Amino acid sequence: MGQETAGPAEIQQDSERFSLRSSLLVPAPAAQAFAVFTGALTDWWVTEYTWSGPAHLAELGIEPRAGGMLYEIGPYGFRSDWGRVLTWDPPRRLVFTWQIGADRVPVPDPSRASEVEVLFHPEGPARTLVEVVHRHFDRHGDAAEGYREALTAGWHELLSRYAASVGRHADLS
Repeated sequence: MGQETAGPAEIQQDSERFSLRSSLLVPAPAAQAFAVFTGALTDWWVTEYTWSGPAHLAELGIEPRAGGMLYEIGPYGFRSDWGRVLTWDPPRRLVFTWQIGADRVPVPDPSRASEVEVLFHPEGPARTLVEVVHRHFDRHGDAAEGYREALTAGWHELLSRYAASVGRHADLS
């Protein structure tokens, strides 16, 4: 039997005024699910969501430590940091700031950024429940509720692609 990946109906999402919770089951142990989420961003992140764009994006990454940056490298080596790792606890938990404003402008002040927590719950030896909680949208000001609504669709797309990437990595194992 082939590996299953999350289809659109398999990603569960619940929202409150200033937070969004998304969850999905992926066909991999927690260590692999964490590794794909953190170490293979270029395999699953939507390049249209980057500042560099699909034609010019060179790299997406997460520096694997508390205090590390989430970044993209674009044309001519230009680097743009768009988040900071607050908690690095493989393969259980990752927390980072989301320093991208509703207008897609960088938010240098972390106290004005929202926050993303990703939890990896083992569901047996070869499956993991992945929960993504994007919270503190109120820190984005007047655009907070609209931004949460937009990122509800955005996270759905990202996690659909992430699930497919986990499935591809499992097929290579």
